[in-house]
Amino acid sequence: MPQFDWLALQKQAHREFSLRLDAVTDWDAPTPDTDWNVHDLVRHVVEEQQWVPYLLAGRSISQARRSIERLRDDLKAEWQLYSFAATEAWRAANADVRVSLSYDTVPVAEYLREQVCDVAIHSWDLARAVGADEALHPDLVAAVWTVFEPQRDALVASGLYASPIPFPDDAPLQWQLLAITGRDPS
Repeated sequence: MPQFDWLALQKQAHREFSLRLDAVTDWDAPTPDTDWNVHDLVRHVVEEQQWVPYLLAGRSISQARRSIERLRDDLKAEWQLYSFAATEAWRAANADVRVSLSYDTVPVAEYLREQVCDVAIHSWDLARAVGADEALHPDLVAAVWTVFEPQRDALVASGLYASPIPFPDDAPLQWQLLAITGRDPS
């Protein structure tokens, strides 16, 4: 597996999401995930960032849940707050810590990769929903591909992603990445 600076990629993924968030004008606009509109998508991504500092500090899911505050209505401001808090928590994280997640206890590095992948894919979702630039940074795409491609069968089985979309062998890497997560990049 190629070596990536996942801390730098976390910051890149957050920049990508921030750029698309700045373009939001219609919070009710549909997203590629038919269960979510823009508001739901942004709320999900912000909520995921709320967990990061608590989980990296060694709290359990139930302990973290008791600490997490209800989001205010201004999701753009909430993103700025919790994106910053998550980024700082990642910067200060002890690499030896194991993180308790809903499905398992995992090394910090695995949780970091999961978070980068989630924000990156949802950055594209948000771009598609608001008509913003859909091109993600190539390093981010390459890194996320190394996580998702080996798990292509597990992605569908998890219920978190739709069935893969067929793509040509010569499709750009971002196209392939989106397609294996059930997103139609065309």
